[in-house]
Amino acid sequence: MSVLELLAAGAPSARFEELLDAARRNETSDGRLAELDQAVRLASRVRAMIGHAQQREAGLAALVDTAHDLTLVHGTDALLHEIARRTRRLLNVDMAYVALRDADDEGAGSVIRAAEGDTTSLSVGLRTSDDSGLGSLVQRSGAPAWSPDYLADRDLPRSPDIDAVVRAEGLHAILAVPLGHGTTVFGTLYGADRKVRHFTPDEISLMRSLGKVAGVAVERARLLEDTRAEVTELERDTSRARSSLHAQRRVEAAYIRLIDLVLAGCDPRTLAEAAARELSGALVVRDCVGRRVVAIGTPPELAEDDVLRWTYDAHAAGRPVPVPEGGWVAPVTAGGENLGALLLVPDEPLTDDFGVRLLQLTAWAVALILLLQRTSAVAHDQLRDELLEELLSDIRPQPPRLIPRARRLGIAVDEPHVVVLARPEGGPEGRAAAWASSYAHRMSGLMRVREGCVTLLIPGEAPLAAAHAVSRELTPLVGRPVTIGAAGPVSAPDRVAQAHREALSCLEALTELGNIGSVATPQQMGFLGVLLSETHGVGDYVESVIGPVLAYDAQRFTELTRTLDAYFASSSSPTRAASALHVHPNTVSRRLERITELLGSNWQDPDRALEIQLALRLHRTRRTLRHRHTAAGAVRDGGNAASRESGP
Repeated sequence: MSVLELLAAGAPSARFEELLDAARRNETSDGRLAELDQAVRLASRVRAMIGHAQQREAGLAALVDTAHDLTLVHGTDALLHEIARRTRRLLNVDMAYVALRDADDEGAGSVIRAAEGDTTSLSVGLRTSDDSGLGSLVQRSGAPAWSPDYLADRDLPRSPDIDAVVRAEGLHAILAVPLGHGTTVFGTLYGADRKVRHFTPDEISLMRSLGKVAGVAVERARLLEDTRAEVTELERDTSRARSSLHAQRRVEAAYIRLIDLVLAGCDPRTLAEAAARELSGALVVRDCVGRRVVAIGTPPELAEDDVLRWTYDAHAAGRPVPVPEGGWVAPVTAGGENLGALLLVPDEPLTDDFGVRLLQLTAWAVALILLLQRTSAVAHDQLRDELLEELLSDIRPQPPRLIPRARRLGIAVDEPHVVVLARPEGGPEGRAAAWASSYAHRMSGLMRVREGCVTLLIPGEAPLAAAHAVSRELTPLVGRPVTIGAAGPVSAPDRVAQAHREALSCLEALTELGNIGSVATPQQMGFLGVLLSETHGVGDYVESVIGPVLAYDAQRFTELTRTLDAYFASSSSPTRAASALHVHPNTVSRRLERITELLGSNWQDPDRALEIQLALRLHRTRRTLRHRHTAAGAVRDGGNAASRESGP
């Protein structure tokens, strides 16, 4: 009864030992003493069972409290730190840490995201593979894994990185349980001691239960974060939609006001002033040839070449394009016709929702008012296109009919004109077409763009100079080589098609010779020009190559031409040439010096020498044929005279 009373009172173990000592002192019989000893041992077992039950109850209570507290933590990172902290307190371990698998890469292993009780900075951020450490066993089996002394346990899969952290933290006993939700394992929860420790089944079970509770909490936190992110994105989308709708309504209202002005018959300045107020900035309206039509505000001074290039970019893109200094250029077009451009320098940067859209609509309104004011302009340009097509067609034009018709369009086809064919090598032709339209208007000429090649008929007497002028403007504009052939000048409508064919032949010859990006005319191409040109004959070629020498011989009765022949016939040897001419070598040397003064210092270069020899041979052949023709005419005249004398 005494033992039961002590047991019921929850007395400590020492009281039971005192009871046994008192029985021994009272010389209790051996039988009674044995019975008392047995009762004390049974009481100790009952006390251990009660203590174990109380311990489990306390652990379960702590687990319930932990589950409750984890539901109050928001944010995955904060939750992981709370899990590690609770694990350390619940199991009374020196260190606890949490590793999560990389969701973006299945084969990347796990990363330690949180740690509690760590003494170094090596653990957090450590990446563990799927084939090393206790975590790999947990991930494969989905069951707890433990070791009383990790570094001494040779049966575990090793990893130098994990061993280094365990050694740095001074850890020995490690217990790892899966962290997951349902059948999905997405992490590992670790508890570790800095002394050798054999974890009991109750501790392992409690840790396993904590892993399940923590897994649910982590999954909940992830879902909550995903939901919050989706809600935030929906809020942003809603905000953007409201802003876009508001901007669209502003654009619509502003465009209606501009169209009302157009329908009311306003001039371009009134429309530009209203647009500048809507867009809040300096606005310049330019026509198709680059002239300022209207300028509102004080735009910055910009290089004309840059503005032209930006304008061609805008026309090629078919929409407003940004330019340096925060400006924008919008194309003004109608039915594919280049009517000009708008240059805007806003006070504040434009946004796609309002400013850029309104600028494009403003360009349309400006195009509409220019089109209404220039209803005859479309027909005028159509007549210009038809005129050029007729001049370039195979049908021979009638000058009496075409000349007055061309003059009504501002084109004097009976005055010198040159034909220039320019072909940008690669890339879209939109920028070249926009430039050609502007250039033809500026030069009071005609243009056509077909199959990537620009045809220009412009006033002038120097086709080579015109070709170089086109190259200087068009090449930097398109940003790639431009091959150009030119011919002329021509001063009659029926000669334009011929000049066009010669320019096209030069363009094709440059292509065949591999001179992409070069400029050529029939006159410039030397003896090839005789083959390509329909008007540049043998006489013109000879005159262009050795004309100064021929003129010098004719005026001073010298023999420079004959000396040139002999010089080249003797393989450029002055001594042998003197022998062939029966003169002193010094005489040949003086003549060659005179030739150098007439033809230039490079006349003996291989290419130039070939041209000169060909011209000499053509000159000699023409002179021989002319003498034969003269002699044949004299024989015929003599025969006719004899017939007259013998007649009746």
